[in-house]
Amino acid sequence: MNSREEKLKAFDRLLTIMDELREQCPWDRKQTMESLRHLTIEETYELGDAILDGDMDEIRKELGDVLLHLVFYSKIGSETNDFDIADVANGICDKLIDRHPHIYGDVEVQNEEDVKRNWENLKLKEGKKSVLEGVPRSLPALVKANRIQDKVAGVGFDWEEPQQVFEKLKEELEELQHEVSADNKDAMESEFGDVLFSMINYARFLKINPENALERTNKKFIKRFQYLERKASENGTSLKDMSLAEMDVYWNEAKKL
Repeated sequence: MNSREEKLKAFDRLLTIMDELREQCPWDRKQTMESLRHLTIEETYELGDAILDGDMDEIRKELGDVLLHLVFYSKIGSETNDFDIADVANGICDKLIDRHPHIYGDVEVQNEEDVKRNWENLKLKEGKKSVLEGVPRSLPALVKANRIQDKVAGVGFDWEEPQQVFEKLKEELEELQHEVSADNKDAMESEFGDVLFSMINYARFLKINPENALERTNKKFIKRFQYLERKASENGTSLKDMSLAEMDVYWNEAKKL
């Protein structure tokens, strides 16, 4: 691993390259925070994919892409005299020190839950009117639900044990089934949302990240389905011409891979 001096030298190199690109490259010079936004989101998802794949080399590359964006935004901020990379770095340093009084102060904590609770309480003392202010509006719904539940749990609004959450989930499933039987589309959608919210909450109690769990299932399904497609092609047929029983043979083969 690199020394601290080498790490600082590498970061300085990146800052220098960013300065040069912003001055000399037509594409880089044209970019704004707004034009970079969707690219940053894309890079973040690519990093997430690499993490789920456990591909350390790809994680390193994607982290570099994300780091470039952070430096890019800071460079643009410096051009308008609003902030630069030092302001960004010092800002997060100050926040971390303030939010960790059990490390940099005299507050005592017993466990991770105490740390999370202190974190949310400190944010309220900083002037936030709601613990939910820190949940981005544009988050995907599943991720947003998980963050909402984390936030409110941080101030004590939570169940006491997993079994209570599971009972709530069963209750929500019964309510959904009732609306399905009544064929009430609006109520079905509402109750389905409640079921998903309860499932996400249950995952939190089981210490499972629901986004990661669902994405792993997506990847598993894609792998198995593409195996099925490949086998059908090898046999000179198409899926639409196969029976479900025939598909199941290949599906079960794929499950063993």
